[in-house]
Amino acid sequence: MTLTDLGLTDEITSYIKNNNLSDFALGRVTQEHRERYVVSTGENEYDAEITGNLRFSANSRAEFPSVGDWVIMTIYDSNLAIINKILPRKSVLERQSIGKFGEKQIISTNIDTAFIIQSIDNNFNINRLERYLTICYSANIEPILVISKIDLSSRDDIQNATKKLEIRDKKVKYILLTNLTQQGLDQILEILQKSKTYCVIGSSGVGKSTLINNLLKKNILKTGQISQSTNKGRHITEHRELFVLANGGIIIDTPGMRELGVTDNIEGIKTTFQEIFDLSLKCKFSDCKHIDESGCAVIEALNNGTIDKDSLDNFFKIQSDQQRFQTTIVEKHKKDKAFGKMLKNYKKDDKRNKF
Repeated sequence: MTLTDLGLTDEITSYIKNNNLSDFALGRVTQEHRERYVVSTGENEYDAEITGNLRFSANSRAEFPSVGDWVIMTIYDSNLAIINKILPRKSVLERQSIGKFGEKQIISTNIDTAFIIQSIDNNFNINRLERYLTICYSANIEPILVISKIDLSSRDDIQNATKKLEIRDKKVKYILLTNLTQQGLDQILEILQKSKTYCVIGSSGVGKSTLINNLLKKNILKTGQISQSTNKGRHITEHRELFVLANGGIIIDTPGMRELGVTDNIEGIKTTFQEIFDLSLKCKFSDCKHIDESGCAVIEALNNGTIDKDSLDNFFKIQSDQQRFQTTIVEKHKKDKAFGKMLKNYKKDDKRNKF
C-alpha cells in the first residue's frame, strides 16, 4: 500500500513542499484511542502521540488529530512516532461536544461523502436525519442516506417511510439496504471511488459495522443489535477507524451518536432547509421570525401546504440549538478575555511591588 492508496492529494504534496516539511515522515491517522493514534505511511503503521507543544497550544480537543487527518511526524522506533503537525483539513465533520458547552467534537476529517445509516425498524427519524444533513452540509460533505434492515419491515412500511422522506427532503439520495441478504450493497459499491474517503455515521445498532464488514468481506468489526427493551442501539464501536477497501475506496467507521448538536456554521442549515430560507427572503420584514407576522412568506407557504409543518418545526429547533451554541461561544470568549486581562494586571502589579 502507498500514500496514494490512503488518499494523498496534490494539495497535501504541495503544502509539504511549500512549507519545507519534506524532512518529516508523512502519514494518515487510521485509528484514534483517546489521545493515542495509529498512523499509516502506506508501508508501515506507527503508534503515535502528539508533541507537548501541540498538546499545550491547542485551544480545544478539536485541534487534536482525528481519524482521517494527514500529519507529519518524527519516527523514533520501529513502530513508534511523535506527531509534529496536523496538515490543513479538506473537510471537518463535527458536532457539539457532549457536556462541554461551546466546544466542538470532531467526528472525522478529510471526508468526501458521508453515509448516514438509519434502520427502518425503529430508528428511522427524519428530524434526526435533518440534523445529520446539517452537519454534513456545514462541512461541504455529500450526504447519502442508507435505510437499513429493510428485511424487518413490510413493503408498505418502507413505502410510507420513503414517501415521508421525499416530502420533507426531496434532494436527498437514499439507498435501501439489508445486511442480511446484502440487497443494496452493490449500489453502495458503485458509489465508492478509489482514493476517495467516506464515513459511516448513525446511531448504535443500525448496522454501520455490519455494513463495513460486508464491504471488507471480513468480520473485522464487532456488531450489535438494537435493544428490544430500551429501543436503543447497543454501543459496539468504541473508537474511529479507517479502512482501505479492495476497490480502493477509503471508509471510516465511527461510534454511534445519540446526541447531535449542530455547531456555528449557518450554511449547513441553509442547505438543509433551502426552501424555507428562500421563502424567508420574500417576507415583508427582513427580521421576520415566521411566527405570526403579517406578510410572512413562510407562514403563507405553510398555510397553503407548500412546506411541511414538521420540517418547519425542526428548522426552528435546530436554529435555536445553533443560536445557543453561538451565544455560549461569545460568553466563553468574554470570560477568557476578562481572565487574560486580570492575569495581565496581576503581573503588572506584582512587578511594581518588587521595585
